[in-house]
Amino acid sequence: MTDYPSVEIQGQRVSFPVEVQEASSGVAMFFVDVAVARSFLPDRKLDVLEVFPGKAVLTISAIDYKINDLGDYNEVAIAFFVREADEKSRLPYLGDSSSILRAQAATYIRHLPVNQSFTCEAGSKIWGFPKTVEEISFEYEDQRVFCRLVMDGKPVLKCTFPRRGTGKLKDSVLSTYSYIEGVLHKTSFVSGASGMGQFLSGTRVELAQHPIADELRRLGLPKRPFASVWIEKMHARFDPPQKVE
Repeated sequence: MTDYPSVEIQGQRVSFPVEVQEASSGVAMFFVDVAVARSFLPDRKLDVLEVFPGKAVLTISAIDYKINDLGDYNEVAIAFFVREADEKSRLPYLGDSSSILRAQAATYIRHLPVNQSFTCEAGSKIWGFPKTVEEISFEYEDQRVFCRLVMDGKPVLKCTFPRRGTGKLKDSVLSTYSYIEGVLHKTSFVSGASGMGQFLSGTRVELAQHPIADELRRLGLPKRPFASVWIEKMHARFDPPQKVE
């Protein structure tokens, strides 16, 4: 962290750790073809986790940041669970599945649209996240939450999540990979939650006509996720990125 005491973004200083005091989020998880998933990674330094023969896991997350050092904004993340290519699992398939179930698997984010310019520039410059400024809206009902993503004036996808749950998640250390000027970096962050529900049904992702929707079709969507989560309140704390040697 000493290498990143603070960073100036649009005339404002961003200091570390960057804190998310409150957000709501939904996550849908899908089994997808491992070879197609690999084709979306930028190089061979990372590899997707293979949870059973021929299958990787894709996640689509919708996050409504409410109190955040980077502002009040909405975000959609399309990501894969990954590892560094030279870190092979001791237990093929079982080890990869276990790391996901224990919330210890790292991610690589393929697309990360947001709806505010400040967080877009901060996420891109500081962490190398693939952020773009798009139209993202949330609609809350008593039992459901809807998130819609529009890019280039065209609908991309709509997510529907059940809205219920009383579960809690203790603070745990997670990580994500990104590329800064073509160099692989790893970012660690701590996250915890309350008001969490886990579901085997009731979550739906609908696709429109857009290149990102077409990517998801190559991965076999639209289809029912094998699992999903809704979190009414989450918090997180992000460290600066670290170069992967």
